[in-house]
Amino acid sequence: MKWNIKLSLIVCLSTCVANVLRAQDKTPYSWSNLPPINKPVFKNDTISIFATGAKPDGITLNTVSINRAIEKISEQGGGVVLIPNGVWLTGPIQLKNNVNLHLERAALLQFTSDKTLYPLVKANFEGKETVRNLAPITGTDLINVAITGDGVIDGNGEAWRSVKKDKMTEPEWQKLIASGGIIGADGKTWYPSSGYLLGEKQKDEPKKDSTDFTAIKDFLRPNLLVLTNCKNVLLQNATFQNSPAWGLHIILSENVTMENLNVRNLPSAQNGDGIDIESSAYVAVQNCTIDCGDDGICLKSGKDEEGRKRGKPSQFIIIRNNIVYHAHGGFVIGSEMSGGAHDIFVEDCIFIGTDIGLRFKTARGRGGIVENVYIRNINMHGIVNDAILFDMYYFSKAKSLAETNGKVDIPATDEGTPQFRNFSVSNIICEGANRAILIRGLPEMSIENITLDNITIKSKKGADIIEARNIKMHDIVLSCDHNGPLFNIENSKDLVFDSIKAIITPEIFFSINGDRTGDIKVEQTNLKPIKKNVLFNYGADQSKFFIL
Repeated sequence: MKWNIKLSLIVCLSTCVANVLRAQDKTPYSWSNLPPINKPVFKNDTISIFATGAKPDGITLNTVSINRAIEKISEQGGGVVLIPNGVWLTGPIQLKNNVNLHLERAALLQFTSDKTLYPLVKANFEGKETVRNLAPITGTDLINVAITGDGVIDGNGEAWRSVKKDKMTEPEWQKLIASGGIIGADGKTWYPSSGYLLGEKQKDEPKKDSTDFTAIKDFLRPNLLVLTNCKNVLLQNATFQNSPAWGLHIILSENVTMENLNVRNLPSAQNGDGIDIESSAYVAVQNCTIDCGDDGICLKSGKDEEGRKRGKPSQFIIIRNNIVYHAHGGFVIGSEMSGGAHDIFVEDCIFIGTDIGLRFKTARGRGGIVENVYIRNINMHGIVNDAILFDMYYFSKAKSLAETNGKVDIPATDEGTPQFRNFSVSNIICEGANRAILIRGLPEMSIENITLDNITIKSKKGADIIEARNIKMHDIVLSCDHNGPLFNIENSKDLVFDSIKAIITPEIFFSINGDRTGDIKVEQTNLKPIKKNVLFNYGADQSKFFIL
């Protein structure tokens, strides 16, 4: 008995120490010491939604019955709410403390297309507080909550979303037109209602009062699931599909595990992100399959001044053993990252047919620091644009030195100046991309301390390194069929290229540009077969280029 008491005291003390360290964010994490992420534990007490009057006929609206079952089990101290096999039509569901919503494998939780059942509420979307329709599934300020089981949760997103013609086949487009709705003036976009079209026109206008939002209610599409300020969350095994906007949105939450999920949105789904983790800590996304119309797995932390004021980074996050199809980016940070992100671990993932593979994006005005990001063992196939991208010109255009005749304006830095630094990316294979690598910082804030190691990419173009500092590339194999330079460098310094191999011999290996470029070292790399090894333009100093 005494030993049991001592053991309990030791466990309690260890937990207290760990919690103190976590609260101070001082625990040094690495690949050998990943962040610990706690899962919720539930009582075995179970209530079926049959017991509260639900009917699985696909016709009966079960909103009240399902929410009653959730409230009842929560009030009794927690347990399992069972969604049995069947088609369960419902309106919005609100999760409660200590409740595990469990779907049997042949259970389809189908959210209604009746938009009047989704009231306008205060929400957070794309990094800012706003007003949106209530999400189909919500949970706020909860402890110990889960959605588990092998069933399917469908958000009925086609009732909400606009669709661009170029995202569909001609037969699909004609079928959509025949279903109703409105075609835009240019004939290229279908809108589900006049209210949506009005919202599209007014989306950048400030809203003065509730009537401004009411007029465009249809435009304010909800995310499928939104969990806000929750602790100890488990999403396991279920399929989440057909969201009106983002799929799974986790914001200001802690200890969140997402595993063995299927997250599905059509490639044509506008804002059809898979998983968005915002200003949250101690999160794991593992063994998930994501096929969606926007970013696949994305980290955010608020937008611009509002995000900086919130000051909650996304931190201590593990992304592993996931497959992403069709998304705008396989693994993404930004662009709403104004609260920062750090201590991120990504490994053993596959990206197939995504627009970009590894995508890190921001822009002037965002502010925030993204740092200490560790990525390894990523396999990609059929990437539409860049295999690896660091870009500080999201939604803006950066002019090349050729366009400015070598002249660069360097604004002063301020709180809105973002920073990307301290990334380690290793063991990457990409079979097919338009460009292998883009690293593009700002003249006033270089992207810095990036290590790329053991990377093989087959692509049309090579790599652009612009406004960067302290970039180390080791054991890089590029197979590029473009006539341009293998490496285009502009106003960057402290670069090391070690053991670089070109499968297809380029006419130009390095194009070095700009009077702020310098201290470039090339080691263990054979430049002899190339017609023009190195070109220097726009004030680049040849004396700062070293072949060792």
